[in-house]
Amino acid sequence: MTDVMDWIGKQEVVAEVLDPQRVRQFATNLNIPMACQMGESLPELWHWIVCVAAVPLDQIGRDGHPKKGLFLPPVDLPRRMWAGGRFQFHQALTLGEGITRTSTIKDIKFKTGRTGELAFVTVSHEYLGNQGGHIVEEHDIVYREDPQQDADTAVPEVIIDDVPCDWQQDYEAHPVQLMRYSALTFNGHRIHYDRDYAAFEGYAGLVVHGPLIATYMLELVRQHLPNARVKAFSFRALRPIIDVHPFSVHASVDGDRIILWAKDHLGQRAMQGEAVINA
Repeated sequence: MTDVMDWIGKQEVVAEVLDPQRVRQFATNLNIPMACQMGESLPELWHWIVCVAAVPLDQIGRDGHPKKGLFLPPVDLPRRMWAGGRFQFHQALTLGEGITRTSTIKDIKFKTGRTGELAFVTVSHEYLGNQGGHIVEEHDIVYREDPQQDADTAVPEVIIDDVPCDWQQDYEAHPVQLMRYSALTFNGHRIHYDRDYAAFEGYAGLVVHGPLIATYMLELVRQHLPNARVKAFSFRALRPIIDVHPFSVHASVDGDRIILWAKDHLGQRAMQGEAVINA
């Protein structure tokens, strides 16, 4: 425990030029038209494709992520999930801009939940561009135990989310899209492309990336308010969305606040978030 807590304050720094070709590939993967010219502003949450740490294969863990104990703390729990995040978009990054990401382990907490032991790690990321781009992110990671073989297999109650919305967009996650998203963000987590491994972790199919769903939520805002600027955003994952079923994203407008959420194929809320805009 003491060794793990010593990781608080540990930093990682990665620098890179924001490549227009990679942005073009990302836009294509989302089916979103974009000119992708030098100097063009990068849409909010697309920053996950830049300044990603490249870890050699011999430093990869069983789940495809970098082994714990490199940058992230050596938490003795095998399963990892992206639980949520908070963002301040001070100034957009621009294509061709030199970007430096400084990441810091901000906090580590241990809890016991319904499914066993949990560890919550909060990482802060600051993206600074040499042309003024500036994004601050807090990323929440949760580590969990492996599924128990003798765990209760009772089907949980389905709780339908019927909250009215102002905007809605329906999606179907394609395995090729998930593979491309993993590649563009250099995310090796096997639950997104390795169906056998996803089943080992207890999922009914490939897991749609939480950041991809969050990106679709902000794209809903851009679609309906193309001239608005998102100043802040936060989201929290509630349940996984699986690739074998469609899903949807929704928004409700409340002045300069946009309440956002995603629902799975059963109509259950899978993610919720909030954006603050400067119209």
